[in-house]
Amino acid sequence: MDPVIIFLLLTSLFFSYPFVLIAQSPTTTISVVGIVYCDTCSTGTFSKHSYFLPGVDVHIECRFRASSPKSNEQISFSVNRTTDREGAYKLEIPSVDGVNCETAFDDSNSEIVSLCEANLIETSSSSFSCNVPFIKSTRSSQISKQYNNLCVYSLSALSYKPPENMINTTLCS
Repeated sequence: MDPVIIFLLLTSLFFSYPFVLIAQSPTTTISVVGIVYCDTCSTGTFSKHSYFLPGVDVHIECRFRASSPKSNEQISFSVNRTTDREGAYKLEIPSVDGVNCETAFDDSNSEIVSLCEANLIETSSSSFSCNVPFIKSTRSSQISKQYNNLCVYSLSALSYKPPENMINTTLCS
């Protein structure tokens, strides 16, 4: 093949590649995070006697809908996650085309209606002494943090409590 043709072909590819990158719209990454703890004194809040529970199974469900006069699309995720050693669970949704969480609108200016919720899977608790589901579910339709095409849904804490006969009234008074 003629070297001039090869040079022209490579040059055209080199100069057209940046335009391909510019034309692509950024995708949004969505994170759903939360924690599970043992409410030692059954107060409904995290106290100095509470502790985080590793190994707890949590069911997470998220729905993202784009509403516009032309379409009504929905993306749904339903997964189980297990808390890590700090009692935290996390769901990473790697990319959602057309959703821009910074403005709460998709690329065609359609309003995004979304909801994430988490529920304890009641048959699971990592602690024998703290195994009664207490705060069993939480939901959020609010994005708590927004970064460059990263939406973070931070769900309220879920909790277990000890059985009534195992609550330390001396410690909790």
